[in-house]
Amino acid sequence: MNMADNIITSVQNPKVKKVLALQQKSSERRKEELFVVEGQRELGHCMEAGYDIDSVFVCPNLLANFSWDDIRVKCHCFEVTPNVYEKMAYRGSTEGMLAVVKARKLRLDDLKLPAHPLIVVLESVEKPGNLGAILRSADAASADAVVVCDPLTDLFNPNLIRSSIGAIFSVPCVACSSAECISFLKAHGIKILTAQLQDSHLYYDTDMKEATAIVMGTESTGLTDQWREAADAHIRIPMLGKLDSLNVSVSAAILLFEAVRQRKSGI
Repeated sequence: MNMADNIITSVQNPKVKKVLALQQKSSERRKEELFVVEGQRELGHCMEAGYDIDSVFVCPNLLANFSWDDIRVKCHCFEVTPNVYEKMAYRGSTEGMLAVVKARKLRLDDLKLPAHPLIVVLESVEKPGNLGAILRSADAASADAVVVCDPLTDLFNPNLIRSSIGAIFSVPCVACSSAECISFLKAHGIKILTAQLQDSHLYYDTDMKEATAIVMGTESTGLTDQWREAADAHIRIPMLGKLDSLNVSVSAAILLFEAVRQRKSGI
């Protein structure tokens, strides 16, 4: 197909309006079961994870040494002008490529876990940027899953995808209720470690070599009582300064890599 036959030059084009609605409204993403991915790297991770691509929009002016060949055979492709791309993109300079992707909902029972899984559980984390950063740490630590309980943002929020740099596609990510997650962890013999300041032990004195779920809450209110009561152990990061809290994504990275250290060294 000649790409010249598919050039979009108007921001009033229905396809442009559809992308904007998906970018801006979680209700539209849920209704259409579609979401938007921006950037060559992010789209590459998305396709490697086996997601179905509905359509791809490319602005050749913003692309360097890009070949259509691989993507044209798999997707409906449209060329857009720079002003149209600027209107469509959630962030202005994403290499001139974005795609509309078919969503898929992973459930707890869909997780394929090893004998001693390492799982991150987040209760009501409200900031997409924090969740994206945690997914990057989970990918780096080779965590087996991230479970978002009672979510305050949907998993295909464009800021979440952007801040995860594609880790949303490389780490299995499930949204569910806290009650469902607790039941699942208990049924599978996965130790629940809740990160909290009260009644807790230092994280590096806690065994994370066995099947482990590291559970974290919001920075403002922490975890609810149902998680504190369900926990097998409470852990904390020592705070030696005047403040008593860390960004949740920083805390998650610290705890994840302590689990990695213990599992690699056997200590």
